[in-house]
Amino acid sequence: MTTTRTEVIDVNRRRLLGAAATGAAALGIANLFPDRSIAASDPEAIRPFRVNVPEADLDDLRYRLTHTRLPEKETVSDFSQGVPLKTIKQVLRHWRTEYDWRKVEARINAVPNFLTEIDGLDIHFIHVRSKHENALPLIVTHGWPGSIVEQLKIIGPLTDPTAYGGDASDAFHVVIPSMPGYGFSGKPDATGWGPERIAAAWTTLMRRLGYKNFVAQGGDWGAVVTDMIGVQAPPELLGIHTNMPGAIPVEINSASFAGAPAPEGLSDEERSSYDQLVFFYKHVYYAFLMGTRPQTLTGLADSPIALATYMLDHDARSLELIARSFDGQKEGLSPDDVLDNVTLFWLTNTGVSAARLYWENKLAFFAPKGVKVPVAVSVFPDELYQTPRKWAEAAYPNLIHYNKVAKGGHFAAWEQPKLFVDEVRTGFRSLRKSG
Repeated sequence: MTTTRTEVIDVNRRRLLGAAATGAAALGIANLFPDRSIAASDPEAIRPFRVNVPEADLDDLRYRLTHTRLPEKETVSDFSQGVPLKTIKQVLRHWRTEYDWRKVEARINAVPNFLTEIDGLDIHFIHVRSKHENALPLIVTHGWPGSIVEQLKIIGPLTDPTAYGGDASDAFHVVIPSMPGYGFSGKPDATGWGPERIAAAWTTLMRRLGYKNFVAQGGDWGAVVTDMIGVQAPPELLGIHTNMPGAIPVEINSASFAGAPAPEGLSDEERSSYDQLVFFYKHVYYAFLMGTRPQTLTGLADSPIALATYMLDHDARSLELIARSFDGQKEGLSPDDVLDNVTLFWLTNTGVSAARLYWENKLAFFAPKGVKVPVAVSVFPDELYQTPRKWAEAAYPNLIHYNKVAKGGHFAAWEQPKLFVDEVRTGFRSLRKSG
């Protein structure tokens, strides 16, 4: 595989390492380390990683943004046709004139980053160990359209709770990997990297880091991967936490997907959740396209504004929350938050490679997977659907925590990091004694 123009290259180290560095091209982004030859001699080695985007790539991004060709205004006054032209122009203006990639690059580099090869693929991950004794190892998985950027705000509170008003007994060692095809991880060049394989790779990663026990957390795709870690139930796993439970009863999932009338006998809470599911399934076109024709999305590799608008339109409520941030409302995500994530996708050219996870997946996204290990569930009010306790108890027979949170949506750790951290601490508290 040849390196591309948008690959992340540490130029100075490349000059020093010469031919030894060319193996980094197998990542799909050329990341150079103290000595790439370590990977050749020991594929299981943990190699330091540092982001250093060439200024030429940022210049290219600015050029493309400057020469963006926009469509005409939508013919409606709401979000029913997708991202409004007003929001697109606001995103474009902020990206061109105010946004600074180097700030988030510095934030990523401020925590320890690594690569290691698992099952033939380089996996990037952040690994921050707590200074507190008896900290609980935790692996957190992002989703789509997400990345490690989603979790940057929670690293400090989880690893050093006393610095954020918490108790040392709630400390975690935190591992945050980039899923295959996402961010700084390798891009699979063959089929087979679905949620089950990623889940197994995460267990391998935690073992390689020397952890004798651990817990796992995820939302969106991270929730599916985390559910599968729970299904695989490696002996080291103490339990999982999810903020997007796979808990919809099979018959309700089928009926809502078909847009059928609600089944008889549902409670008011269940009926509300059912209506949310019907609405979501009616508007989940992005997932159908990625699940069937991901390579058709080649425009995401060529146009930054195409990539941005596609990522912003994940679901109706998330789009509204993002749009309000560009209108100046300071709640949840900021414009820089949004563009940190989009720019990471752009610079690593992972718009299409990330989409292939939908094509690889053979699991029903929201259906119960058969998790028997202890499970903590947090329900955020602006999530795709609010899971009733009844459904959570049926899907997770070993439910150890269930709570409806006051605010927050699909990107909970990113939007409401304090509430999210509180949920993770509370959800796993009972498992510390068993570890």
